[in-house]
Amino acid sequence: MLACSRSPLSSCSRLISHSRRHLPQNLLYSRRYASTSSPPERSARSKIFISLGLLTTGSLVGTYFLWPDNSRSAPTYENSLLSSRHFTPVTVTASEPCPDPNTRLITLTVPPQSIPPQDDALASPIWSIFIKDDDIQVERPYTPLEGIDEHGRMKFWIKQYPKGEVGRWLLSKNVGDRIEIRGSIKTWPWKDETWDEIVMISGGTGITPFYQLLHHTILRGVSESQKTRFTLIHSSRTPAGLPPPEMLDPLLKASRSNPESFSISLFVDEFDGSNHPCMSSSDLHVGRISKTSIERALRLDINNPWWRKLLRLNTPMGSDKSKKVLFLVCGPDPMIASIAGPWGRNYSQGEVGGILGTLGFTRVQVRKL
Repeated sequence: MLACSRSPLSSCSRLISHSRRHLPQNLLYSRRYASTSSPPERSARSKIFISLGLLTTGSLVGTYFLWPDNSRSAPTYENSLLSSRHFTPVTVTASEPCPDPNTRLITLTVPPQSIPPQDDALASPIWSIFIKDDDIQVERPYTPLEGIDEHGRMKFWIKQYPKGEVGRWLLSKNVGDRIEIRGSIKTWPWKDETWDEIVMISGGTGITPFYQLLHHTILRGVSESQKTRFTLIHSSRTPAGLPPPEMLDPLLKASRSNPESFSISLFVDEFDGSNHPCMSSSDLHVGRISKTSIERALRLDINNPWWRKLLRLNTPMGSDKSKKVLFLVCGPDPMIASIAGPWGRNYSQGEVGGILGTLGFTRVQVRKL
C-alpha cells in the first residue's frame, strides 16, 4: 500500500507513473516476449515492493522501487547447461566488420559442458537469448542467425544504435572476451504446413529473427514436404545498412533458385553514395515500404478497374479464406506502427492498424515481433 502524509494521492500516482516510464526496458522483462513466453520463475522475494519515505513535516522525500531485475537476480553457473533460469559465461570467438561501420557479425561460443541438447526448443525457430552488459547490469534479447551448432557457436548481427547501450558494449568486445548469456526464449513458434504463405516485413536488424526462420526452412534446402511460401520485404536507411554479404548473399541465391518458395524485396530510404557488395542500385527500391509494395509482394493485381473502386466492389484481402497468409513484422517501433499498427498496452500485440489494417488483415493474420 502507498501512504502519503499531507500529500495529494495524485502527486504520488504521477511520481510512480513517471518513474515506471523511465525504468530500463529489461526491468519490464521484454516487451516482445511478454505475450509469447512467461518470465523465469522467481522467488517470493523478487516481487515488487514500493516504499515511500516521509518526513515529519509530511513532505515526500524519497521513493524506492525494488523491481525484479533478471540481470541481477539470476545466478551465474559455469558448468551447467544453457538455460533461461541462469546466466552462462561464453566466449567471443569472432568479430567481423560489415559494410555498415555501426554493425558487426559477432560469434559467441558456448563451452562444451554447457551446450544444450538439440531439442525442439533450439531446433525450431524463432528463439533468442539474453546478453548481459556487465558494466551496467542490463540485458537485451538477440536472435542467433543460424541458431546454435553442434560446437556451441551462435552468430549475431549486432548494430550500435544511438541509445543502445548493450549493442555499443558488445561492439567493444574483442575475440577472447567472456560475456554472460541466458536463454533460449521462444519468440514465435514455427509449425510446418500451418500457413500457405508467410510474409516477413522487417527494418534494420529486425531481419534477424526472419533470417533464423529462413535458415531453418529455406537456406538449408527446400524439401518436398515444405508447403509454405515465404516472402521477405526488408528496408534499411541506406545501401550500406543492408544485411552484410554473409546474410544477404544466401537469401538472394535462394530467391533465384527457388522463386516459387521464396522471394525477397529490398528497400532503402535513400541513396547516400554508399554501396553494398551484393546489390546494385538498380536492384533496390527507393522509399518506404508501402501498400503497393506489399500488394506486389503478394502477387496481387493492383490495377483494378476504376469503376470497381468507385462502387467499392473490392474485397479486403484479409477476408479471403481460401489462402492462409501470416504477416510477421519486426523493426523500429515507427515502422511497425506504419505497417501493422502500434503496440498495445504494455507492448501487447494490440489491434491491427497501418497498411495491413487497411488491407483487411486481422489479429490472427498479423504478428508483431
